[in-house]
Amino acid sequence: MNSQGLPQGRRAFLQQGMAGLGLSALSFLLSKSAGAADSAPPGPHFAPRAKRAIWLFMAGGPSQIDLFDYKPGLADRFNQDLPESVRNNQRLTGMTSNQQRFPLAPSRFAFEQSGESGAWVSELLPNVRRVVDKMTIIKTMSTESINHDLALSNINTGSQLPGKPAMGAWLSYGLGRVQDEVPTYVVMTSRFSTRLSVQSIPARIWGSAFLPASHGGIPMRGVGDPILYLPNPAGVSAGSRRVMLDAVGEMNALSSASIGDPSIADRTEQYELAYRMQSSMPGLIELTGESDATLDLYGEDVRTPGTFAANCLAARRMLEKGVRFAQIYHRGWDAHFVTPENHTTQCADIDRACYGLLTDLEQRGMLEDTLVIWGGEFGRTVYCQGDLTRDNYGRDHHPRCFTMWLAGGGVRPGLVYGETDDFSYNVVDREVPLRDLHATILHLFGLDPDRLRFMHAGLAERLIGVGAPARVVHDLIA
Repeated sequence: MNSQGLPQGRRAFLQQGMAGLGLSALSFLLSKSAGAADSAPPGPHFAPRAKRAIWLFMAGGPSQIDLFDYKPGLADRFNQDLPESVRNNQRLTGMTSNQQRFPLAPSRFAFEQSGESGAWVSELLPNVRRVVDKMTIIKTMSTESINHDLALSNINTGSQLPGKPAMGAWLSYGLGRVQDEVPTYVVMTSRFSTRLSVQSIPARIWGSAFLPASHGGIPMRGVGDPILYLPNPAGVSAGSRRVMLDAVGEMNALSSASIGDPSIADRTEQYELAYRMQSSMPGLIELTGESDATLDLYGEDVRTPGTFAANCLAARRMLEKGVRFAQIYHRGWDAHFVTPENHTTQCADIDRACYGLLTDLEQRGMLEDTLVIWGGEFGRTVYCQGDLTRDNYGRDHHPRCFTMWLAGGGVRPGLVYGETDDFSYNVVDREVPLRDLHATILHLFGLDPDRLRFMHAGLAERLIGVGAPARVVHDLIA
Protein backbone atom coordinates (compact mmCIF):
# COMPACT_ATOMS: atom_id res chain seq x y z
CA MET A 1 0.00 0.00 0.00
CA ASN A 2 1.22 3.53 -0.74
CA SER A 3 0.69 6.64 1.38
CA GLN A 4 -2.84 7.02 -0.04
CA GLY A 5 -3.73 3.47 0.95
CA LEU A 6 -3.71 2.26 -2.69
CA PRO A 7 -2.02 -0.95 -3.87
CA GLN A 8 1.69 -0.50 -4.59
CA GLY A 9 3.70 -2.19 -7.35
CA ARG A 10 6.85 -4.19 -6.74
CA ARG A 11 9.13 -1.65 -8.43
CA ALA A 12 7.79 1.26 -6.35
CA PHE A 13 8.09 -0.82 -3.18
CA LEU A 14 11.74 -1.67 -3.89
CA GLN A 15 12.57 1.93 -4.80
CA GLN A 16 11.14 3.20 -1.54
CA GLY A 17 12.87 0.41 0.40
CA MET A 18 16.24 1.23 -1.16
CA ALA A 19 15.71 4.90 -0.30
CA GLY A 20 15.16 3.86 3.30
CA LEU A 21 18.37 1.83 3.29
CA GLY A 22 20.18 4.77 1.77
CA LEU A 23 18.98 7.04 4.57
CA SER A 24 20.12 4.48 7.15
CA ALA A 25 23.55 4.31 5.54
CA LEU A 26 23.74 8.10 5.36
CA SER A 27 22.76 8.34 9.03
CA PHE A 28 25.56 5.90 9.94
CA LEU A 29 28.13 7.83 7.87
CA LEU A 30 27.03 11.11 9.39
CA SER A 31 27.39 9.66 12.89
CA LYS A 32 30.95 8.59 12.00
CA SER A 33 31.66 12.01 10.54
CA ALA A 34 30.32 13.62 13.71
CA GLY A 35 32.74 11.50 15.71
CA ALA A 36 35.57 12.57 13.44
CA ALA A 37 34.59 16.22 13.73
CA ASP A 38 34.48 15.90 17.51
CA SER A 39 38.10 14.66 17.46
CA ALA A 40 39.24 18.29 17.77
CA PRO A 41 40.18 18.71 21.46
CA PRO A 42 37.21 20.10 23.39
CA GLY A 43 39.71 21.63 25.79
CA PRO A 44 39.27 21.92 29.57
CA HIS A 45 35.74 22.70 30.69
CA PHE A 46 37.04 24.58 33.73
CA ALA A 47 40.36 25.47 35.33
CA PRO A 48 42.41 22.29 35.83
CA ARG A 49 44.32 21.35 38.97
CA ALA A 50 46.48 18.80 37.14
CA LYS A 51 48.34 19.36 33.87
CA ARG A 52 50.10 16.02 33.56
CA ALA A 53 50.11 12.57 35.21
CA ILE A 54 52.26 9.54 35.93
CA TRP A 55 50.44 6.28 36.65
CA LEU A 56 52.53 3.72 38.53
CA PHE A 57 50.62 0.55 37.71
CA MET A 58 51.30 -2.52 39.86
CA ALA A 59 50.03 -5.20 37.48
CA GLY A 60 48.78 -8.38 39.13
CA GLY A 61 47.11 -6.88 42.19
CA PRO A 62 49.16 -5.93 45.26
CA SER A 63 47.91 -7.04 48.68
CA GLN A 64 46.32 -4.15 50.55
CA ILE A 65 46.43 -6.20 53.76
CA ASP A 66 50.22 -6.46 53.61
CA LEU A 67 50.89 -2.87 52.54
CA PHE A 68 48.34 -0.23 53.64
CA ASP A 69 45.17 -1.70 55.20
CA TYR A 70 46.38 -2.52 58.70
CA LYS A 71 44.24 -5.11 60.53
CA PRO A 72 45.88 -5.90 63.88
CA GLY A 73 42.87 -7.89 65.10
CA LEU A 74 43.57 -10.62 62.56
CA ALA A 75 46.61 -11.81 64.51
CA ASP A 76 44.32 -13.49 67.07
CA ARG A 77 42.22 -15.07 64.33
CA PHE A 78 45.05 -16.94 62.59
CA ASN A 79 43.76 -20.01 60.72
CA GLN A 80 40.15 -19.37 61.75
CA ASP A 81 37.58 -19.59 58.98
CA LEU A 82 36.42 -16.40 57.34
CA PRO A 83 32.87 -15.89 58.65
CA GLU A 84 30.23 -16.65 56.07
CA SER A 85 28.48 -13.42 57.07
CA VAL A 86 31.55 -11.53 55.82
CA ARG A 87 31.98 -13.43 52.59
CA ASN A 88 28.21 -13.31 52.08
CA ASN A 89 28.29 -15.72 49.15
CA GLN A 90 30.28 -13.26 47.05
CA ARG A 91 31.85 -14.43 43.83
CA LEU A 92 35.21 -16.23 44.04
CA THR A 93 37.75 -17.13 41.39
CA GLY A 94 37.98 -20.68 40.10
CA MET A 95 41.31 -20.99 41.92
CA THR A 96 39.77 -20.95 45.41
CA SER A 97 36.06 -21.57 44.91
CA ASN A 98 36.57 -25.30 45.55
CA GLN A 99 38.59 -24.88 48.74
CA GLN A 100 36.99 -26.64 51.68
CA ARG A 101 38.05 -23.81 54.01
CA PHE A 102 38.88 -20.12 53.81
CA PRO A 103 41.41 -19.77 56.66
CA LEU A 104 42.38 -16.27 57.74
CA ALA A 105 45.98 -15.25 57.00
CA PRO A 106 47.09 -12.20 59.03
CA SER A 107 49.91 -10.19 57.51
CA ARG A 108 53.26 -11.23 58.84
CA PHE A 109 54.64 -7.72 58.34
CA ALA A 110 54.87 -4.97 60.95
CA PHE A 111 53.00 -1.72 60.37
CA GLU A 112 53.86 1.73 61.63
CA GLN A 113 51.99 5.01 61.70
CA SER A 114 53.81 7.52 59.54
CA GLY A 115 53.90 11.26 59.01
CA GLU A 116 51.56 13.81 60.50
CA SER A 117 48.62 11.99 58.92
CA GLY A 118 49.35 8.90 61.01
CA ALA A 119 48.74 6.62 58.02
CA TRP A 120 49.58 2.98 58.68
CA VAL A 121 52.21 1.72 56.22
CA SER A 122 53.92 -1.68 56.10
CA GLU A 123 57.59 -2.22 56.88
CA LEU A 124 57.90 -3.32 53.24
CA LEU A 125 57.69 0.36 52.19
CA PRO A 126 60.08 2.28 54.47
CA ASN A 127 60.74 5.00 51.90
CA VAL A 128 57.07 5.44 51.02
CA ARG A 129 56.53 6.12 54.73
CA ARG A 130 58.75 9.21 54.35
CA VAL A 131 56.43 10.83 51.80
CA VAL A 132 53.08 9.61 53.09
CA ASP A 133 52.02 13.16 53.94
CA LYS A 134 52.10 14.01 50.24
CA MET A 135 49.54 11.27 49.47
CA THR A 136 45.85 10.62 49.51
CA ILE A 137 45.51 6.93 50.39
CA ILE A 138 42.20 5.44 49.24
CA LYS A 139 41.52 2.20 51.13
CA THR A 140 38.08 1.59 49.65
CA MET A 141 38.59 1.14 45.92
CA SER A 142 36.32 -1.48 44.34
CA THR A 143 35.89 -3.09 40.95
CA GLU A 144 33.40 -5.46 39.32
CA SER A 145 36.22 -7.56 37.82
CA ILE A 146 37.69 -10.60 39.54
CA ASN A 147 40.13 -11.83 36.87
CA HIS A 148 43.13 -10.05 35.40
CA ASP A 149 42.19 -9.46 31.78
CA LEU A 150 38.82 -7.91 32.51
CA ALA A 151 40.14 -6.04 35.53
CA LEU A 152 43.04 -4.53 33.57
CA SER A 153 40.62 -3.42 30.89
CA ASN A 154 38.18 -2.02 33.45
CA ILE A 155 40.62 0.13 35.38
CA ASN A 156 42.36 1.41 32.26
CA THR A 157 39.40 1.98 29.93
CA GLY A 158 36.33 2.11 32.17
CA SER A 159 34.92 -1.08 30.64
CA GLN A 160 35.48 -4.79 31.10
CA LEU A 161 34.87 -5.27 27.38
CA PRO A 162 37.61 -4.62 24.82
CA GLY A 163 37.29 -1.88 22.25
CA LYS A 164 37.28 1.17 24.55
CA PRO A 165 39.92 3.93 24.72
CA ALA A 166 42.37 4.07 27.60
CA MET A 167 42.16 6.89 30.12
CA GLY A 168 45.38 8.36 28.73
CA ALA A 169 43.78 8.43 25.29
CA TRP A 170 40.71 10.21 26.69
CA LEU A 171 42.96 12.84 28.30
CA SER A 172 44.82 13.31 25.02
CA TYR A 173 41.55 13.68 23.13
CA GLY A 174 40.05 16.02 25.71
CA LEU A 175 43.05 18.30 26.16
CA GLY A 176 45.08 17.97 22.98
CA ARG A 177 48.82 17.83 22.46
CA VAL A 178 51.23 19.83 24.62
CA GLN A 179 54.15 19.66 22.17
CA ASP A 180 54.09 18.59 18.53
CA GLU A 181 57.44 16.80 18.80
CA VAL A 182 56.44 14.27 21.45
CA PRO A 183 53.44 11.99 21.97
CA THR A 184 50.81 12.95 24.50
CA TYR A 185 50.62 9.47 26.06
CA VAL A 186 53.53 7.05 26.58
CA VAL A 187 53.66 3.59 28.17
CA MET A 188 56.66 1.84 29.72
CA THR A 189 57.00 -1.65 31.15
CA SER A 190 59.62 -2.19 33.85
CA ARG A 191 61.89 -5.01 34.88
CA PHE A 192 60.57 -6.93 37.88
CA SER A 193 62.25 -9.36 40.23
CA THR A 194 59.71 -12.13 40.80
CA ARG A 195 59.20 -14.95 38.31
CA LEU A 196 56.04 -16.52 39.72
CA SER A 197 52.48 -15.98 38.43
CA VAL A 198 53.45 -13.23 36.00
CA GLN A 199 50.52 -11.95 33.97
CA SER A 200 50.69 -10.64 30.43
CA ILE A 201 49.55 -7.10 29.68
CA PRO A 202 47.41 -6.68 26.53
CA ALA A 203 48.37 -3.71 24.38
CA ARG A 204 44.72 -2.77 23.89
CA ILE A 205 44.56 -1.28 27.40
CA TRP A 206 46.61 1.71 26.23
CA GLY A 207 44.96 1.90 22.81
CA SER A 208 42.80 4.66 21.35
CA ALA A 209 40.01 2.29 20.14
CA PHE A 210 37.47 4.45 18.26
CA LEU A 211 39.23 7.74 19.13
CA PRO A 212 41.67 9.02 16.49
CA ALA A 213 44.80 6.89 16.50
CA SER A 214 47.03 9.81 17.49
CA HIS A 215 45.60 9.63 21.02
CA GLY A 216 46.74 6.05 21.72
CA GLY A 217 49.63 5.22 24.06
CA ILE A 218 53.10 4.94 22.53
CA PRO A 219 55.05 1.99 24.01
CA MET A 220 58.60 2.97 24.98
CA ARG A 221 61.48 0.71 25.91
CA GLY A 222 64.05 1.35 28.59
CA VAL A 223 66.81 -0.51 26.76
CA GLY A 224 67.98 0.04 23.18
CA ASP A 225 65.92 2.18 20.84
CA PRO A 226 63.16 3.83 22.94
CA ILE A 227 60.60 3.15 20.22
CA LEU A 228 60.99 0.18 17.90
CA TYR A 229 61.38 0.96 14.19
CA LEU A 230 61.45 4.71 14.82
CA PRO A 231 65.00 5.32 13.50
CA ASN A 232 65.54 5.33 9.75
CA PRO A 233 66.95 2.06 8.41
CA ALA A 234 70.48 1.95 7.07
CA GLY A 235 70.80 3.84 3.81
CA VAL A 236 67.76 6.06 4.36
CA SER A 237 68.61 9.68 5.14
CA ALA A 238 66.39 12.19 6.91
CA GLY A 239 66.00 14.06 3.64
CA SER A 240 64.81 11.04 1.69
CA ARG A 241 62.44 10.14 4.51
CA ARG A 242 60.96 13.65 4.29
CA VAL A 243 60.47 13.31 0.53
CA MET A 244 58.74 9.95 1.01
CA LEU A 245 56.41 11.30 3.70
CA ASP A 246 55.48 14.28 1.55
CA ALA A 247 54.57 11.96 -1.31
CA VAL A 248 52.57 9.65 0.96
CA GLY A 249 50.81 12.66 2.45
CA GLU A 250 49.76 13.89 -0.99
CA MET A 251 48.40 10.47 -1.95
CA ASN A 252 46.58 10.15 1.38
CA ALA A 253 45.05 13.59 0.89
CA LEU A 254 43.66 12.47 -2.50
CA SER A 255 42.27 9.29 -0.95
CA SER A 256 40.76 11.20 1.96
CA ALA A 257 39.05 13.66 -0.38
CA SER A 258 37.72 10.78 -2.50
CA ILE A 259 36.63 8.38 0.24
CA GLY A 260 36.04 10.65 3.20
CA ASP A 261 37.54 8.20 5.69
CA PRO A 262 38.89 10.15 8.70
CA SER A 263 41.29 7.32 9.57
CA ILE A 264 43.40 8.28 6.53
CA ALA A 265 44.20 11.66 8.07
CA ASP A 266 44.91 9.88 11.39
CA ARG A 267 47.42 7.64 9.64
CA THR A 268 49.15 10.60 8.00
CA GLU A 269 49.43 12.37 11.36
CA GLN A 270 50.98 9.24 12.88
CA TYR A 271 53.65 9.24 10.16
CA GLU A 272 54.40 12.91 10.81
CA LEU A 273 54.56 12.40 14.58
CA ALA A 274 57.00 9.52 14.12
CA TYR A 275 59.17 11.74 11.93
CA ARG A 276 59.23 14.49 14.55
CA MET A 277 59.96 11.99 17.32
CA GLN A 278 63.08 10.75 15.55
CA SER A 279 64.93 13.74 16.94
CA SER A 280 62.95 14.39 20.15
CA MET A 281 62.63 10.97 21.81
CA PRO A 282 66.08 9.33 22.13
CA GLY A 283 67.32 11.76 24.79
CA LEU A 284 64.32 11.29 27.02
CA ILE A 285 65.46 8.07 28.64
CA GLU A 286 69.13 8.99 28.96
CA LEU A 287 70.42 10.07 32.37
CA THR A 288 72.81 12.61 30.87
CA GLY A 289 72.53 15.89 32.72
CA GLU A 290 70.99 14.43 35.88
CA SER A 291 72.93 15.28 39.01
CA ASP A 292 74.16 12.67 41.46
CA ALA A 293 71.81 14.17 44.02
CA THR A 294 68.83 13.54 41.74
CA LEU A 295 69.94 10.01 40.91
CA ASP A 296 70.40 9.24 44.60
CA LEU A 297 66.76 10.14 45.25
CA TYR A 298 65.67 7.16 43.14
CA GLY A 299 68.21 4.69 44.53
CA GLU A 300 70.87 2.58 42.89
CA ASP A 301 68.44 0.87 40.50
CA VAL A 302 68.00 4.11 38.59
CA ARG A 303 71.38 3.53 36.94
CA THR A 304 70.15 0.28 35.37
CA PRO A 305 68.12 0.86 32.19
CA GLY A 306 64.63 -0.61 32.19
CA THR A 307 64.17 -0.76 35.96
CA PHE A 308 61.16 0.78 37.64
CA ALA A 309 63.39 3.49 39.10
CA ALA A 310 64.92 4.35 35.72
CA ASN A 311 61.46 4.51 34.16
CA CYS A 312 60.21 6.83 36.91
CA LEU A 313 63.05 9.24 36.20
CA ALA A 314 62.45 8.92 32.45
CA ALA A 315 58.77 9.71 33.00
CA ARG A 316 59.67 12.90 34.84
CA ARG A 317 61.95 13.91 31.95
CA MET A 318 59.20 13.18 29.42
CA LEU A 319 56.70 15.32 31.29
CA GLU A 320 59.19 18.16 31.25
CA LYS A 321 59.41 17.78 27.45
CA GLY A 322 55.65 17.91 26.90
CA VAL A 323 54.29 14.39 27.45
CA ARG A 324 50.99 14.70 29.29
CA PHE A 325 50.40 11.13 30.53
CA ALA A 326 53.07 8.52 31.31
CA GLN A 327 52.09 5.05 32.47
CA ILE A 328 54.69 2.76 34.05
CA TYR A 329 53.81 -0.90 34.47
CA HIS A 330 55.52 -3.06 37.08
CA ARG A 331 54.42 -6.67 36.71
CA GLY A 332 54.62 -9.67 39.01
CA TRP A 333 52.24 -8.79 41.87
CA ASP A 334 49.92 -11.77 41.34
CA ALA A 335 50.91 -13.53 44.56
CA HIS A 336 48.64 -16.59 44.75
CA PHE A 337 51.34 -18.41 46.71
CA VAL A 338 54.28 -17.25 48.86
CA THR A 339 52.80 -13.76 49.10
CA PRO A 340 55.33 -12.56 51.72
CA GLU A 341 58.31 -13.55 49.56
CA ASN A 342 56.72 -12.06 46.46
CA HIS A 343 55.84 -8.74 48.05
CA THR A 344 59.21 -8.40 49.77
CA THR A 345 60.89 -8.66 46.39
CA GLN A 346 58.38 -6.50 44.53
CA CYS A 347 58.40 -3.73 47.12
CA ALA A 348 62.19 -3.61 46.97
CA ASP A 349 61.81 -2.83 43.26
CA ILE A 350 59.47 0.13 43.72
CA ASP A 351 59.77 1.59 47.23
CA ARG A 352 62.76 3.92 46.81
CA ALA A 353 61.67 4.96 43.32
CA CYS A 354 58.21 6.06 44.54
CA TYR A 355 59.88 8.18 47.21
CA GLY A 356 62.37 9.56 44.70
CA LEU A 357 59.73 10.46 42.13
CA LEU A 358 57.51 12.40 44.56
CA THR A 359 60.49 14.15 46.10
CA ASP A 360 62.01 15.00 42.71
CA LEU A 361 58.73 16.39 41.38
CA GLU A 362 58.26 18.49 44.52
CA GLN A 363 61.79 19.89 44.39
CA ARG A 364 61.23 20.97 40.78
CA GLY A 365 57.90 22.60 41.54
CA MET A 366 56.08 20.03 39.41
CA LEU A 367 54.16 18.04 42.02
CA GLU A 368 51.58 20.77 42.46
CA ASP A 369 50.16 20.17 38.97
CA THR A 370 51.41 16.63 38.29
CA LEU A 371 49.09 13.83 39.41
CA VAL A 372 50.82 10.62 40.50
CA ILE A 373 48.64 7.49 40.67
CA TRP A 374 49.69 4.19 42.29
CA GLY A 375 47.80 0.90 42.37
CA GLY A 376 46.82 -2.30 40.60
CA GLU A 377 43.70 -3.78 39.05
CA PHE A 378 42.32 -5.25 42.32
CA GLY A 379 43.42 -6.36 45.78
CA ARG A 380 43.96 -9.72 47.47
CA THR A 381 41.97 -11.87 49.87
CA VAL A 382 42.37 -12.05 53.62
CA TYR A 383 41.94 -15.80 53.44
CA CYS A 384 44.78 -18.06 52.37
CA GLN A 385 45.08 -19.77 49.03
CA GLY A 386 47.10 -22.95 49.43
CA ASP A 387 49.11 -23.93 52.50
CA LEU A 388 49.04 -21.61 55.50
CA THR A 389 51.67 -20.95 58.16
CA ARG A 390 52.35 -17.89 60.29
CA ASP A 391 55.15 -16.83 57.94
CA ASN A 392 53.88 -18.05 54.60
CA TYR A 393 50.57 -17.81 52.80
CA GLY A 394 49.02 -17.11 49.43
CA ARG A 395 46.23 -14.70 48.56
CA ASP A 396 43.65 -14.84 45.76
CA HIS A 397 42.18 -11.93 43.77
CA HIS A 398 39.86 -9.62 45.68
CA PRO A 399 37.74 -6.96 43.91
CA ARG A 400 35.54 -5.79 46.81
CA CYS A 401 38.14 -3.52 48.41
CA PHE A 402 41.71 -2.57 47.61
CA THR A 403 44.08 0.35 48.11
CA MET A 404 45.38 2.99 45.74
CA TRP A 405 47.16 6.25 46.44
CA LEU A 406 47.30 9.58 44.65
CA ALA A 407 49.71 12.47 45.11
CA GLY A 408 50.03 15.97 43.70
CA GLY A 409 47.84 17.34 40.94
CA GLY A 410 45.31 18.94 43.26
CA VAL A 411 44.55 16.02 45.60
CA ARG A 412 44.50 16.47 49.37
CA PRO A 413 47.86 15.58 50.93
CA GLY A 414 47.99 13.55 54.12
CA LEU A 415 44.53 12.02 53.71
CA VAL A 416 43.50 8.44 54.44
CA TYR A 417 40.10 7.92 52.84
CA GLY A 418 37.50 5.24 53.61
CA GLU A 419 37.28 2.26 55.92
CA THR A 420 37.06 -1.47 55.34
CA ASP A 421 35.76 -4.11 57.74
CA ASP A 422 37.94 -6.00 60.23
CA PHE A 423 38.89 -8.49 57.52
CA SER A 424 39.75 -6.03 54.72
CA TYR A 425 37.03 -7.83 52.78
CA ASN A 426 34.18 -5.33 52.42
CA VAL A 427 33.89 -1.54 52.36
CA VAL A 428 32.06 -0.14 55.38
CA ASP A 429 32.54 3.60 54.73
CA ARG A 430 33.04 5.73 51.57
CA GLU A 431 33.44 3.26 48.74
CA VAL A 432 35.19 4.50 45.56
CA PRO A 433 34.18 2.45 42.51
CA LEU A 434 36.44 2.70 39.47
CA ARG A 435 34.05 4.97 37.59
CA ASP A 436 34.20 7.47 40.48
CA LEU A 437 38.00 7.38 40.40
CA HIS A 438 37.92 8.02 36.64
CA ALA A 439 35.45 10.87 37.09
CA THR A 440 37.65 12.43 39.78
CA ILE A 441 40.82 12.21 37.67
CA LEU A 442 39.06 13.82 34.70
CA HIS A 443 37.78 16.56 37.02
CA LEU A 444 41.32 17.24 38.27
CA PHE A 445 42.31 17.82 34.63
CA GLY A 446 39.49 20.32 34.16
CA LEU A 447 37.28 17.91 32.24
CA ASP A 448 33.62 17.31 33.01
CA PRO A 449 33.29 13.49 32.99
CA ASP A 450 29.71 13.75 31.70
CA ARG A 451 30.59 16.15 28.88
CA LEU A 452 33.78 14.45 27.70
CA ARG A 453 32.28 12.18 25.06
CA PHE A 454 32.81 10.91 21.54
CA MET A 455 30.12 9.80 19.14
CA HIS A 456 30.77 6.25 17.98
CA ALA A 457 28.29 4.06 16.09
CA GLY A 458 25.46 6.27 17.28
CA LEU A 459 26.44 6.15 20.95
CA ALA A 460 27.89 9.04 22.97
CA GLU A 461 30.81 7.11 24.49
CA ARG A 462 32.45 8.28 27.73
CA LEU A 463 35.31 7.06 29.94
CA ILE A 464 32.84 6.72 32.82
CA GLY A 465 30.54 4.61 30.65
CA VAL A 466 26.96 5.17 29.62
CA GLY A 467 25.28 3.14 32.37
CA ALA A 468 25.53 3.78 36.10
CA PRO A 469 26.23 7.41 37.02
CA ALA A 470 29.69 8.41 38.25
CA ARG A 471 30.48 11.01 40.87
CA VAL A 472 33.50 13.21 41.43
CA VAL A 473 34.85 12.44 44.91
CA HIS A 474 35.40 16.02 46.04
CA ASP A 475 36.66 14.86 49.45
CA LEU A 476 39.86 13.74 47.70
CA ILE A 477 40.52 17.18 46.20
CA ALA A 478 42.46 19.88 48.04
